[in-house]
Amino acid sequence: MQFEDFKTKLFSIAAEALPGELSQFKMSPPFRENLIEANRENMKTARRAAVMALFYPDHKGETFLILILRKTYKGVHSAQVGFPGGKVEHDDENLQYTALRETFEEVGVPIAAMQVLKALTPLYIPPSDFKVSPFIGFIAQTPMFAKQDDEVEDLIEVPLTEFLDDTNTILVDVMTSLQKEMTVPAFKLNGHVVWGATAMMLSEVKDLLKIIL
Repeated sequence: MQFEDFKTKLFSIAAEALPGELSQFKMSPPFRENLIEANRENMKTARRAAVMALFYPDHKGETFLILILRKTYKGVHSAQVGFPGGKVEHDDENLQYTALRETFEEVGVPIAAMQVLKALTPLYIPPSDFKVSPFIGFIAQTPMFAKQDDEVEDLIEVPLTEFLDDTNTILVDVMTSLQKEMTVPAFKLNGHVVWGATAMMLSEVKDLLKIIL
């Protein structure tokens, strides 16, 4: 889809009700419900983070979404695909600013160039004890990405048409944080398999976009 058409329709997203957990649960691993029940108390004091679902035009004017492949490290999100974003810092004025600041730091898009349209449904991630607040926004011009080398292994540019294509929703076998292999729902995007918390947040983005497009 051409970005100018997409952007015109995207502004109406602010008035739409959030699909919420019903949308997230479409891409939920089967063990998610048990993890949440076991972590009810932890959720009350969870660390906070924010991420950005950022859309933009490529050089041909087509609409894309930027995701990142994280570096391999000793942690639960090692080598996983995610949104640009990260934890709240003391100087952040609010969660939206956290998402903007972290997006600038991780992929190099200037804060002033991004327009945020809507806060999405927060999601608790038990393995890392973070409550993540996603936001949806766009940049009107083709960005000159610059990845944060110490945290980002690669940038993953996903065409909107590929993201919205239901045939790219798949089932895969993965090794979970529980050290058990399980079959989970996932997105296959630009050659990468996206599952877990990122897939759950992407599911709400996708459902919202299908309402307005």
